Amino acid sequence: MKKRDFIKHLGGAALFSPFLGMSQDSLSIPNKPYPLEEDAFWERIREDYNLKPDYINLENGYYNFIPKPTMEKYIRHIEMVNYEASYYMRTVQWENKDKVRDRLAGMVGASPEELIITRNTTESLDMIIGGYPWQRNDEAIFAEEDYGAMKDQFNLMAKKYGIVNKIVSLPNHPESDEEIVSLYESQITPKTRLLMVCHMVNITGQILPVKKICDMAHKHGVEVMVDGAHCVGHIDVNIAELGCDYYGSSLHKWLSVPLGSGMLFVAKPHIAKIWPLFADYSDDVPEIRRLNHTGTIPVHTDLSIDDAIDYLENIGLKRKEERLRYLQRYWSDAVRNMEHIVVNTPVEPHRSCGIANVGIANMKPADLAKSLLDEFNIFTVAIDYANVQGCRITPNIYTTTKELDAFVIALKTLANRV
Repeated sequence: MKKRDFIKHLGGAALFSPFLGMSQDSLSIPNKPYPLEEDAFWERIREDYNLKPDYINLENGYYNFIPKPTMEKYIRHIEMVNYEASYYMRTVQWENKDKVRDRLAGMVGASPEELIITRNTTESLDMIIGGYPWQRNDEAIFAEEDYGAMKDQFNLMAKKYGIVNKIVSLPNHPESDEEIVSLYESQITPKTRLLMVCHMVNITGQILPVKKICDMAHKHGVEVMVDGAHCVGHIDVNIAELGCDYYGSSLHKWLSVPLGSGMLFVAKPHIAKIWPLFADYSDDVPEIRRLNHTGTIPVHTDLSIDDAIDYLENIGLKRKEERLRYLQRYWSDAVRNMEHIVVNTPVEPHRSCGIANVGIANMKPADLAKSLLDEFNIFTVAIDYANVQGCRITPNIYTTTKELDAFVIALKTLANRV
């Protein structure tokens, strides 16, 4: 008997099984309201995070760890699934996942029939690159600043199918949207099938004009796949307005879902032509679930997407986006015009949000990251490829301006040594 048929065989079940009780004291969740006043509000938000005191964490872009209210619910999900075990897995796991997917789809401006929950952006986009119906000498376009795992997958397809990869280099400080659009357009030929573009470049934080790129590419009959790893829960994402063909994101980044949570959007006209990563018994049905045969996975993580959206909505996405942009500009504006300091992120506010990249002239990024941690107890990540040499700086909503002041002092101190 098929698993989904087994659900019907057992009959209807409650959408979410009852959770086991758990004391809030075990997670030290503050039992305090969130003030209306701006500074007090963010001070109260900081109390929702269990922060390691050893360093100032300015590397939230890899994994935006879970606030305490979400963590408490996540632990309840783990206990509930462990308690119900096979009963849960054979009855309501798919309905629950669909419910979460539907809510997520509404948040990102997509149809539920075009969205699946995955483990991360790499899985999502590699599924498209690897499952695309390539023919020999087909062409793909991407940037050298794109994420390595997807570039590796394109290179693998070049070995497997004989496709041709055409690579552009993005300017860190574009003069206009048209400069970016023209850069991609210059590489398009009648053989071009797929163009990959970052919504937000992971190493610099630059936000690219995705809708304009999609409109241009579609005029040439080229499909567009968007790497939105850092966007969902960070900035307002409306996939329908972007007009892209594929969109992937990691929900354990700025939405602060537990590790191992992502999403993939595939526009309906393309669903049937993408070969699944794993075979599924519904492969003969042109539904997006044919791409989502994940086997037995930590289903409690899927349930936590709902809780993470709750937490985000309590803050407000617009308010969070404005806060992240404020924090980035707070430190980057303070050093942008200083001698020996190089900010690798555009100055225009609409071209970035919470992420930025900074380097020091004649100092290797790895040395900069090491000095920041060893001397100033500030944790970052070094970036040293393409035309980007510096450290990626990713504060989170719990980050204080006092911590950023310490970072600015550290940068100035190191720059003065050059």
